[in-house]
Amino acid sequence: MKIWDISQVLRPSNQRGGLPVWPGDTDFAFERTWKMEDGSPVNVGRMTMSTHSGTHADAPLHYAADGADAASMSIEPYLGTCLVVDARGVQNEIDIGDLPDLEYANRVLFRTWDAFPHEEWRSDWLPIAPETIEWLAAQGVVLVGTDAPSVDPQESKTMAAHLAVLKHDMRILEGLVLDDVAEGLYELIALPLKVGGGDAGLCRAVLRELPGA
Repeated sequence: MKIWDISQVLRPSNQRGGLPVWPGDTDFAFERTWKMEDGSPVNVGRMTMSTHSGTHADAPLHYAADGADAASMSIEPYLGTCLVVDARGVQNEIDIGDLPDLEYANRVLFRTWDAFPHEEWRSDWLPIAPETIEWLAAQGVVLVGTDAPSVDPQESKTMAAHLAVLKHDMRILEGLVLDDVAEGLYELIALPLKVGGGDAGLCRAVLRELPGA
C-alpha cells in the first residue's frame, strides 16, 4: 500500500531555507556535540526547539490551563481512517458549507496551500470557523488537521476554534504537508511524542492507502 509522508523536515531556522517558526517562538536549532571526525566512536546531536516546531499535535494544555499534556493524550485519535479535504478554493475561513460528505471518516485533514511554504513564514493561512468545528464534532469527528500553522488566525486572541476543539475533547494536527495528497480517504498514522508537561508533541505523520482504494 502506498504511503505519503506528510511531515515537515526539521532543520535549523537560522539558515537559508530553514524551518519557519511562529513569530517570537523558539527557532529550531541543531548542532553536533559528539563527532566521529573528532575521535568520538559515535555522532550525537543536540536540538533546541519549540514544542510547536514543524508538524505537531496540540495538547489540550496548549489552550487550557488544566488541559492534558502531550504525554497524557490517548494515541487513538491519531490512528485510523481520515478524509483529506481540498479547501484551496475557500475564502476567509472554512465553513460548514465547504465540507464534503463525512460518512466514512471521523478524522478530517484540510489542505489549504497550493504549495506548502517550506522556506518562509506566512500569516495568510485559511483558518477553520469554530462553527465548523462544532459541526464536525456533531458528526463524530475526533481529530482535525490542517497544513496551516493553526486552526485559528494568527492574530486571534480568543482562540475560538481551539476552544471549540477543547469543548468536544477533539485533537488537532497542524503544519501538515499535503501537496502530493489528493482529496479522499486514507489511513492516518501521526503519533505525537510523549512529552511530560508538553503543550504539544512533534509528529512524524503519514497517510497510508486504504485496502481496495
